[in-house]
This record gives sequence, C-alpha cells and structure tokens, in this order.
Amino acid sequence: MAAAWALIPTGMPGAAETVDSVPMATTLEECMRIVDLARKKSLKYMMMETAVYTREFLFVKEMRDKGEIGRIQFLRGAHQQEMAGWPGYWEGLPPMYYATHAVSPLLALANKRAESVVCFGSGMIVERLEKKYGSPFAVETALIRLKDSNLAAEVTRSLFETARQYVESFDVYGDKASFEWQQVEGEDPVLFRGEKPVRVKVPDYAKLLPERIRKYTTKGVYDEKKQHLSFQQGSGHGGSHPHLAHEFLRAIVEDRKAFPDELTAANWTATGICAHQTAMQNGERVELPEFE
Repeated sequence: MAAAWALIPTGMPGAAETVDSVPMATTLEECMRIVDLARKKSLKYMMMETAVYTREFLFVKEMRDKGEIGRIQFLRGAHQQEMAGWPGYWEGLPPMYYATHAVSPLLALANKRAESVVCFGSGMIVERLEKKYGSPFAVETALIRLKDSNLAAEVTRSLFETARQYVESFDVYGDKASFEWQQVEGEDPVLFRGEKPVRVKVPDYAKLLPERIRKYTTKGVYDEKKQHLSFQQGSGHGGSHPHLAHEFLRAIVEDRKAFPDELTAANWTATGICAHQTAMQNGERVELPEFE
C-alpha cells in the first residue's frame, strides 16, 4: 500500500526512535489508538498518502490558491485497480476499506474534514473472495458530506472483477474553472473555463524540492527492474515519493505537524471504513467519529 505512517519522538532532532511503513488502519478503533499514541507519546506522525503529493494534485492546489478555481462546488474521486495476484490479505478486501487515494485529494482541496457518508455497494465478487472479509461488492460508491461546509463529494472504488484500466483520479468543479482527470492513461487532463474544454500539460513540481532529490519525481530510487508493483502500476504515483519524504523530514526539523497529520489521516481513513459500513447497511447514513 502506498499510504504509510511514521512516528517520530519530538524533542530529538535528527533521531528516529520509531519509523514504520504500514497502512494507518482498517478499523475505527485502530485509528483512535494511533491518534492516542501520537498524542500521549508526543510523537510526530505522517501518513504517506501519495495522492496529495502528485503533480496533478499540486497543479490543482496551485490553481486553487491563486483563486483560479473560484468557489469549489463539487468534488469527485475514483480509485479502480485489479488486485488479483497481490498478497493474500488483499483478496476480497472491501473496496472502501482503504479509500484514501480517492478521498484525500478531495478533502485536502476543500480543506475540510468528512462529517458523514452514505454508500452503496454494486455488483458481486466470487464467493471465494467474499468469504475473506464478508464483503460481496465489486464496487462501492460513496457520497460524503463535508463538515462546516455546503460541499459534498463522491468517491468510487473497485478492486476485483471490474474491467477498468488502473486509475487514481480526482475531479474538481469550481465556479471559475473545473479540472477533470483524463479518461485513459497517457492522455492529458481537461481544464474547463466556462464550457470551453482545454487539454492541459501538468508540469512536474520537482521545483518545490531540494535540488538533490528532484530527479526522483520521475525516476525510481531503485533499479527499475525491481520496482514494487504499486510503483509500476501507479506510474510512480505521480512523482509523489520525494515530496512525501521531504515533508516528513521538514516537519521533524521544523518541529511542526506534518501533512497529513494523525487527525487528518484518521478522518480520511475513517471515511472509507464508515463508507463500507453504510454499504453493508444498504445505504444508511453513518456519522464519522470525532478523533479530537
């Protein structure tokens, strides 16, 4: 999994007592335990969520910050991937259990937390896969209500037996401009100003990094023949890897919260967990817990 977490004791410049790379959680209880641990032990936490450091995300964030998007009116995200052949613990995983690749760019661009979610499952996976987690759905689609906002967001995710090229995408609709992810890998995304569509070349944002690590937005750190399947299948996750490492280390050096920190990561992760819960309850709305 691309998203990961790391805990570093504060007050120890340059020293790392504990560094780990694992998913944040697949239960709300685990999310709370991590939040409590970071707070009680005064630890630095960062979830290594690739989707909020891709060049596409940084491009749209820059447009938002410059006022070029205008008022955001709606957001949509998708993560569709065929996980057959991955390690056994993936088999039959409910689509929304790990939805942060689709959820995080939406909430980050809106600068809001998820408040509640309604989700429906669709289609069926084979019985052998269903037995692993007790989840029958091939696809899950959620509508998310954002806290202290008039915005809603839509997220769709599939992992098995759904014909689709790999995609981690987001769309943002504003009153001045809208951004839509390309339909097929290798194409360019579309920017709308009014009703006029224009294909845009998204630049690399290596310029935001120290010069010595800029090359890693386009090149893997290791031998290309030995790259992890997630890197190969995800086209290097949009050049996000060096941005993630840089952000975490700068947070330690500057003694500040990293982005995303434990509370943000818990909200993003809980959105997917609660979405699957509502799908299993035939779309009954679920309120997200307050991790504060």
